Amino acid sequence: MIRPEIAAEVVRLYCVEGWRVNTIARHLGLHHSAITRVLERDGLKSESRRRPSMIDSYTVFIRDTFERHPKLPASVLYRMVRARGYRGGEDHFRHRVALLRPRRAAEAYLELRTLPGEQAQVDWGSFGTWAVEGGERRLSAFVMVLSYSRMLFVRFFFDQRLGSFLEGHVRAFAFFGGVAKTVLYDNLKSAVLERRSDAIRFHPSMLELAGHYRFQPRPVAVARGNEKGRVERAIGYLRTSFFHGLSFSGIDDLNRQAERFCIEIAGARGWPEQRQITVSEAFDKERPFLVELPGDPFPAAHREDVSVGKTPYVRFDSNRYSVPHTRVRRTLTLEADSLRVRIMDRSEVVAEHRRCWDKQQIEEEPEHIAALKRQKRQARLQRGQEYLLRAVPAAQTLLEEMGKRQRRLHTAVDRLTILLDEFGARELSVAVNEAIEKESPHPETVRLVLDRRRRARRQSPPVPVRLPDSEKVRNIVVTPHTLSDYDPTDDEKESNDG
Repeated sequence: MIRPEIAAEVVRLYCVEGWRVNTIARHLGLHHSAITRVLERDGLKSESRRRPSMIDSYTVFIRDTFERHPKLPASVLYRMVRARGYRGGEDHFRHRVALLRPRRAAEAYLELRTLPGEQAQVDWGSFGTWAVEGGERRLSAFVMVLSYSRMLFVRFFFDQRLGSFLEGHVRAFAFFGGVAKTVLYDNLKSAVLERRSDAIRFHPSMLELAGHYRFQPRPVAVARGNEKGRVERAIGYLRTSFFHGLSFSGIDDLNRQAERFCIEIAGARGWPEQRQITVSEAFDKERPFLVELPGDPFPAAHREDVSVGKTPYVRFDSNRYSVPHTRVRRTLTLEADSLRVRIMDRSEVVAEHRRCWDKQQIEEEPEHIAALKRQKRQARLQRGQEYLLRAVPAAQTLLEEMGKRQRRLHTAVDRLTILLDEFGARELSVAVNEAIEKESPHPETVRLVLDRRRRARRQSPPVPVRLPDSEKVRNIVVTPHTLSDYDPTDDEKESNDG
């Protein structure tokens, strides 16, 4: 504040001595803007002594352009005057244009006051990203504030899907123990699908939620963010007083800390309407005016159709969840909230998993995979039995006897099928019958019989050769060689001696 005697000296030097503003400021040790304010307060215009400028010739053009285009950027106007001969610098031009630009009268707003239990405000707040296994998730906060008491509710989510939006409402109403009669939204897509002037089309799920809790959803007017300034200030307060510098181990830990913050910190701050009491005390006055909660919570969940391919899994939100193998090649319905994922076939729940917030992960129910393995083993056993019994009908009796002795049938079928391929159906039938006669129903007994009969015929052990099904292998040409170059075997020596 400039003392009266200094102000008088400023006026004298300017009017009597003819000093310029900067000269007065330099000699009196004041800022030139302070000198200008003193002169303007005394009705003196310091601009009257301003030196001529190159822009003076274009002042009429600039004012006329601003009358037709009041929001035209200074950079565009500078290019226009340059094309008309102006040679001054852009910085000086911008400074002068700011003085010539017409000032729009500032809009005045009425202070919004609400009755207890009358209104709540809702919005999303973005809080960056959070690293999870396999990638990153976008972290968002669902924020609801009661307009009268300023009581705050916060719930963090890793998405802004409709299911999370609805779940935020359900959890907020449970936290407050009641519902405000009107809830304001900032034209969020989760609440408003389409808006044409005053004609509004709400999301059907949003209307179901409002009907369940008996409140009126209402979007704020276009370009009227002040109507929900309380939730916007609450989000700013959340950033500075809670989230800044916060450490947490995961989203569950974050939400636990957020709830404590709403109760212990945000609730203990002074109530803006009456600083002598806290927000929590104002909320205690408001609570009886809230609409009573219904008997059951609204089923808030994200729903979508998912397809099951040839493997028993469905894909959702960058992860895979198992389903029973009997549901492959079908389209099922998935319901997901922040905690659980349920998969349904029409009205039947066929699988339920915990919600995985990592990425590229597999959530399996052990029984789903075990049932598939049992089904695969049973199918392999069935196919092996049919092949074996068609070639060797006597094997049916052998398998029945093994079943009575609690032997593993699928292993026996596999081993007998291998013996069938190596020795043929006739030899295997003889060996199976002999094993049954000796009351030793076991694949190893059958193999011993086949080996004994092979040695009796002086035959070499069969060496199965399994070649890959390849065009190169099928068309290969093998050049035969004489075997006389090799040493005779023991069996050949005995035959020659005989």
